[in-house]
Amino acid sequence: MSYYVGIDLHSDNSYIGVIDKKDSRIFGKKLPNDLGVILKELKPFKKEIQGIVVESTYNWYWLVDGLQEAKYKVHLANPAEMQQYWHEVYG
Repeated sequence: MSYYVGIDLHSDNSYIGVIDKKDSRIFGKKLPNDLGVILKELKPFKKEIQGIVVESTYNWYWLVDGLQEAKYKVHLANPAEMQQYWHEVYG
């Protein structure tokens, strides 16, 4: 099984979504911006996670650094382009 993770990063919390190849939601939860909490929630899915996308807002570095140290493959997304992409794919 392959899972893909998206993290919507805000100033004091993040929403984490995990989907499978068929875009079925496996997990979704709002969490505090605490690396330990986030890693704990991702742990049950770790072996199946193919990549994690984090939006590249002003405060992304701590999360990306921590995820990479935990051996996750991380990608940054440009929030300014995400709305355009959404409409191209789903619009």
